[in-house]
Amino acid sequence: MTTTPDTAVVHGPKRPGVPALEARRLTKHFPVHQLGPSRNKPVVHAVEDISLALPEATVTAVVGESGSGKSTLARLLTQLIVPTSGELLLDGEPVGRSGRARREYTRKVHLVLQDPFSSLNSVHSVRYHLERPLKLHRRAGRDELDAKAKQLLERVSLSPADRFIDKFPHELSGGQRQRVAIARGLAVEPRVLLADEPVSMLDVSIRLGVLNLLDELRERERLAILYVTHDIASARYLADTAVVMYAGQVVESGPATQITDAPAHPYTQLLLSAAPDPARTTPPVLRGRGSPPSLVNPPSGCRFHPRCPFAMAVCKTTAPPALPVATDQVAACWLHSTERTPAESAPLHNGASAPAS
Repeated sequence: MTTTPDTAVVHGPKRPGVPALEARRLTKHFPVHQLGPSRNKPVVHAVEDISLALPEATVTAVVGESGSGKSTLARLLTQLIVPTSGELLLDGEPVGRSGRARREYTRKVHLVLQDPFSSLNSVHSVRYHLERPLKLHRRAGRDELDAKAKQLLERVSLSPADRFIDKFPHELSGGQRQRVAIARGLAVEPRVLLADEPVSMLDVSIRLGVLNLLDELRERERLAILYVTHDIASARYLADTAVVMYAGQVVESGPATQITDAPAHPYTQLLLSAAPDPARTTPPVLRGRGSPPSLVNPPSGCRFHPRCPFAMAVCKTTAPPALPVATDQVAACWLHSTERTPAESAPLHNGASAPAS
């Protein structure tokens, strides 16, 4: 095997110019606390060596099942979690470590949390939630606060604003709460909006409205949006680019429609086969086995190989590089390598399909 893994692949929409936010080789290992002395304390390999670029006016969807590292990646990008290694660049400049630099970063990069029922303080009104960031970041004078808060509600289609400005969270629907949470983020005029499963807690009937709002903000506000989701169908609807994560690593990325129409990685194929499809007339065939691995002791080689129906001998011993499979689409899978030997191509599981060499 002569192919050398390329860990420098930058995932995300391909656009000219400097990205609004860029992550270079982000890695996060969480220590596992154990009683007693230990020389080699175990760690959770939550995010491994991910490079990601978020250009303005684009939506990048990070897709994967629970435990794949999606939310950890979002929190690394907001600096809520300190990375084990790697760096962040905002508008091409490395992010500083001083208090002033951190304050400026939090103004430009905002996180919308998954649960609109807990992300807003129930004892405070909508007015309080919108005026507080305006005060903290000095985005409006005392006389302007009321007008600015109402403008924010109008920007997220909560109109007329006077109807909502003095309500409390319990008086709003789930979709309205999430719009208030998004408006709170817009108060500081961010460059980047990180939405961590923003519709998963909402009724199906109102999810589309929030997704359409994110799409409008991408166009109107020129925001770079990271959309974290386990729903690959909504990623196709909203995103320019889909980044598929499994066990802390990116296994495939490319244009969202391309990824869903022609998935190249067996894990992406598994996600799509499990997604609801109204046009499907027969039960889905899930080509995969078992459950996600432990991230304390992740599998050697390709982390998906214990579940993969196409696993080969090389998959167990060597981590695959990100191999090009189509225009702007890469997949970390040995199936797309032309340099396998017959021994490396031998099926790993009984009954596994043997790919062509």
